[in-house]
Amino acid sequence: MRLLIIGATGMVGQAVLREALLAADVTQVHTLGRSPAGTAPWARTPNAAKLREHLQPDLFALFGVGAPDGEAVLPEPLAAELREVDACCFCLGVSAAGLDEAAYARFNHDLPLAAARALQVLNPAMTFLYVSGAGTDTTERGRSMWARVKGRTENALLRVGFRAVYLLRPGVIVPLDGIHSKTGFYDWFYRLTGPLLWLARHALPGQVLDTRRLGRAMLVLASQGASKPVLESPDLQALSLLRPATSGGASRG
Repeated sequence: MRLLIIGATGMVGQAVLREALLAADVTQVHTLGRSPAGTAPWARTPNAAKLREHLQPDLFALFGVGAPDGEAVLPEPLAAELREVDACCFCLGVSAAGLDEAAYARFNHDLPLAAARALQVLNPAMTFLYVSGAGTDTTERGRSMWARVKGRTENALLRVGFRAVYLLRPGVIVPLDGIHSKTGFYDWFYRLTGPLLWLARHALPGQVLDTRRLGRAMLVLASQGASKPVLESPDLQALSLLRPATSGGASRG
């Protein structure tokens, strides 16, 4: 399986990247973003040879967000490589803190939708995974701004025309293996509440995911799919059990 990860330096992106590098059935991993993702200690293994990083300073420009015709024109040879990808994990997003709806939507609606449309043109048989969030509002009419925007994004992605689209709505995620959030507040929160999260992961295994299980669940979706498009934390937990733990260690509990 050949995998593309957009947003591989964030916590969820790191989670699926780590599991993909350890997985024997993942033959190639492409990352697309502004910063290199393969610099973490867990990525410095012989398996890193299958990692191909495509550094792009402006993903909005790459995918045509704000362009007059609204269409992306991906340069060769990048387009040629992405045509061969079997699944894309879109893990990029920003917090709603301090943003109005237009600014938040630009990152969490306009960009993922533009990326999906560009990739669908290259390979409609691709499987597309979008990391949304628990509480997303697909009615698009609720009071929560972020939930409305994410709901609008989910609804639009289902209409793009991929062979399969899966919308992931994890809640609390416990970072393992040196993985951390790029958002300062969340990183501080995880460090401060680490022992409590560890206990919660064991006490509420269906509601609290760790990064190993989330990464493995995403690989199951990318390779095997699921019976429904929207996956909440209990669904992701169950999917992770369909894939054996990698040599990096099993999640206990």
